[in-house]
This record gives sequence, structure tokens and C-alpha cells, in this order.
Amino acid sequence: MSAMKLRAAIFFVVAGLQASVAARAITSGSAIPFPVAQSQDAAAAKAEAPIQPIPYSHKKHLAIGLKCEQCHANPEPGDRMTFPAESKCMACHKTIAKDKAPIQKLAEFAKSGKAVPWVRVYVVANWVYWNHRAHLEAKMTCEMCHGQVEEMDVMTKVTNVTTMAGCIECHRKNDASTGCRYCHGDK
Repeated sequence: MSAMKLRAAIFFVVAGLQASVAARAITSGSAIPFPVAQSQDAAAAKAEAPIQPIPYSHKKHLAIGLKCEQCHANPEPGDRMTFPAESKCMACHKTIAKDKAPIQKLAEFAKSGKAVPWVRVYVVANWVYWNHRAHLEAKMTCEMCHGQVEEMDVMTKVTNVTTMAGCIECHRKNDASTGCRYCHGDK
């Protein structure tokens, strides 16, 4: 049995146990003892931004006309958008705000050739087949999943798109497949 099939089997066993416990809780009148799928608004209300190694404001950078794809490339196989190379940032910051401590820290990363260890805000489980490129080709926009990034001084998770409930909700809303093998099959 492949590792992906094993993880899927474990998922379905756990989901079945949760459903069984929920059914007993409902029929006995007690509260459901596990989290229920949340709407995007409920997920957004609980979001906390991770602490990043360097403060970065999408709001400031998008206000000057930068576009998402100018900094976030989508190399093969298309599953992730990447972070920009520090040298790309320093192309502007060798003159702009160069005396500020965060830019000096960025310059140190660029000089050393080491990538800034950014903390991802949205992370999809490794047993889920997910691809940025497929979603972009389906005419999904960055804002549909990541919210109004142009208004964020600190990148914060504002949707539940990395959860199964969030994926299914979005797929249904956009007439995309919700079959299990669509996201959990061997690709």
C-alpha cells in the first residue's frame, strides 16, 4: 500500500470515528466533542499572523504597483508559489530605506546567499495534491484564497482554504470536482 493510500485510509478511519462520536453526541443531546467545519469568516476571526524573520508589508509594496507574480514565481511542477530571491528585494532596497534595521537584515541575508526563512502562512497537508498553477489557469485570483493582501501590513491567514472543508466549499462554489481522488489520488 502506498504511503498516500495509507494516509487516506487513516484519514477515513479517523473521520468515521469522529462521525460516530458526533452521531452519539447528537442523539444523546450532548455537545459535539470535535471541531466542526468553519466558514471562511469564522476561520478568519481566529487567525494570528506568524512572526516573520523580517517585517514585510504587502500593503506598502502593492501600493507602489507591484503585482503578486512579480515577486512570487510559480516554477515547475506548479504546486507552490515561491518567495523572491533576496537579491530581487535588494535591487530596490540598496537605495530605498537602506538605513532601516529590517532592510539591513535583508541585506545580510542577500550578502550571505542564504534565503530569508519566511514562515508560510498557508500550508496544505502533504497528503493533498494541490497545485497553484491549476487554480490560476482556472481563473482563480490570489485574493480568492488569500484575501485582500493589498490591505495587509502583516500577512495573515484569512480563509480556510487549506482545510478539507475550505477546499470542498470553494470547489462547490466554483463547480469544480469534489471527488476524493481529485485531491487525494496518486498524481
